[in-house]
Amino acid sequence: MAQTFLSPVQVDELVALYEAGATLVDLGERFGIHRRTAAAHLVRRSVPVRRRGLDKRHLAEAVELYSDGLTLMEVGLRFGVSQQTVGRALVAAGVALRPSGRRSQATA
Repeated sequence: MAQTFLSPVQVDELVALYEAGATLVDLGERFGIHRRTAAAHLVRRSVPVRRRGLDKRHLAEAVELYSDGLTLMEVGLRFGVSQQTVGRALVAAGVALRPSGRRSQATA
């Protein structure tokens, strides 16, 4: 990806869009930057960055998929979040996690 520098006016727009509900991915696509670069601009402007988590309406399905043997990564791919995000959500829901990368014996 080519390096893209944003002007102060563009960063102002980025901040306004984020505060209006745009996601980091949305901002990255709009300004031709990586989502982490968009986050860095927000941090430099002291804007709290929202943490994208597993949508609450998907939690029960994620628990079921994981319990049925899918890995954290597979569940994350299903919902468009990282395996770490899935793991945090499952632990918060009281699910005991298997060793990393392991499928349950039921699906092996």
